[in-house]
This record gives sequence, structure tokens and C-alpha cells, in this order.
Amino acid sequence: MIVAFSVSPSGGDPDGGVSEAVARAVKVVRESGLPNSTNAMFTNIEGEWDEVMDVVKRAVEAAGEGSARVGLVLKADIRPGFSDQLEAKVERIEAHLRDS
Repeated sequence: MIVAFSVSPSGGDPDGGVSEAVARAVKVVRESGLPNSTNAMFTNIEGEWDEVMDVVKRAVEAAGEGSARVGLVLKADIRPGFSDQLEAKVERIEAHLRDS
């Protein structure tokens, strides 16, 4: 499965930024050893259901350190029997773009 998630704690810096808290979450994801990528809006992670959800839970907890509330947006692509799709899906799209 591939999960795209975004986590945002309440509070943050005076300008409304949450980059420090989000960095704590991304660190948890990167240290998990699971395939992952981060962009401006989401972090993507790939693996089996239980391991991915465990990492998401720990990332949310890390981002929420010192906050009374945390928002989580999560989208999952659950496709049994498929792995290594985090980059493969993008490669298929790029191939179509090259061919068009």
C-alpha cells in the first residue's frame, strides 16, 4: 500500500509555520526504512498495512509534541500483490507524457 499523509499541529511559530513539527514527523518516516518521499504538501510512504500505519501514528505523535491538537489528512492506495509502486506509478505517467 501507498499512503500519502499530511500532519499539522496546532500552534506553530508566530507566522503560522509548522516546519519544525513537520520535520519531526518526516524524520520518523525516513528512519523507518520504508520507501518514502516528501513534497510541499504530503509525505508518501509504502509498505504493508500494519507497518505503514505504525509509522504514520509515530509521525503524528512526533509532530504533535507540545501541541494540544494535531490535524491529519491521509489517503491510501491499497493494492494487494503490488510493491515498489511509489516510483513506478510516476514512471508510468511520465512514459505516457513522453508518448503523447
